[in-house]
Amino acid sequence: MNAILALENGTWFQGVSAGAPGETAGEVVFNTSMTGYQEILTDPSYAGQIVTMTAPQIGNYGVASADTESSKPQVAGFVMRDASPISSNWRATGTLRGYLVRHNIVAIGDVDTRALTRALRSSGVMRGVIATGSVAPAELVERARRVPHMAGSDLVKDVTTAEAYDFETSLADAVTGSSFGLAPLRRAQRTLKVAAYDYGIKTNILRRLAAHNCQVRVFPASTPASEVLAWEPDGIFLSNGPGDPAAVTYAVDNVRQLIDADVPMFGICLGHQLMGLAMGAKTFKLKFGHRGANHPVKQLETGAIEITSQNHGFSVDPETLPDTARVTHLNLYDGTIEGLRHISKPIFSVQYHPEASPGPHDADYLFQEFLDEMEKK
Repeated sequence: MNAILALENGTWFQGVSAGAPGETAGEVVFNTSMTGYQEILTDPSYAGQIVTMTAPQIGNYGVASADTESSKPQVAGFVMRDASPISSNWRATGTLRGYLVRHNIVAIGDVDTRALTRALRSSGVMRGVIATGSVAPAELVERARRVPHMAGSDLVKDVTTAEAYDFETSLADAVTGSSFGLAPLRRAQRTLKVAAYDYGIKTNILRRLAAHNCQVRVFPASTPASEVLAWEPDGIFLSNGPGDPAAVTYAVDNVRQLIDADVPMFGICLGHQLMGLAMGAKTFKLKFGHRGANHPVKQLETGAIEITSQNHGFSVDPETLPDTARVTHLNLYDGTIEGLRHISKPIFSVQYHPEASPGPHDADYLFQEFLDEMEKK
């Protein structure tokens, strides 16, 4: 079946349907990861976005239940150059196409993803529409122009948990880190209680905290800070998530109260941006964002370079940082802030994903630092 991807600037791409039939709309972005497409599909941070994979062949190792980051795919749509019709991997439980059809994800293949990525890099990410079957490209362009902008959108409310719950995993997985592929360097001396705000949290973050001997209770994004503190956690975790951080005002207000409570706190991705906002900084939208598993980040204290997994379209504005915050990490592609730490409180955050799903393990030490802060308290 034919399919078309149309962008708001009037550009459109002819291809073939590679998933469920129908029509979908969202912000068109690109990811440079060569593997990890199932983790990307199921990452709630991609809510409202049509994801383009720059690697030429996608789907060749199929799908596996262990590789999901949430209960279902979260992307608005999926774009590929060569969508593999078969899966060749001993872990596979099915093909990528079958997975996309089963979860009603509209996808397009046979697209010149190099040309599409160049367009997004030059003009910035754009709103777009994918439609299958017989449809006029000009009509799709007009529909793309009516898609809500990502800036100003609170998408957290659509992906957060409805109720608080305790995360559970097998003891063997917690001790060996088998789902991560790397056992933790050390586990906490006693089980530490971590309250995790779910702004769109990835499952592997929860697994990684459990592997370090943390008892994790996950709270809805709008849970009042007082309710979280009433659980008497040893530490608080602020998760990743989709949309514009400045639009999630209730989360910023809660984080501000938690900073005043002086409880150890660790933020990742959207959690990092919310922490920056709560400390008094502002955020801004990047031209085309950082999405991939090979982004170089520099630790300013040691000079070490980490290769990191990233997925974000907003960044903390360095010109607006208060005196109470210091920058700990920088992105070596464009110099944007990748890490912050409060100068006097046990609070820190990073823009990238140390749980590395998909991606390298260079930044796993950050979970050790979170343990250290909690054990000091």
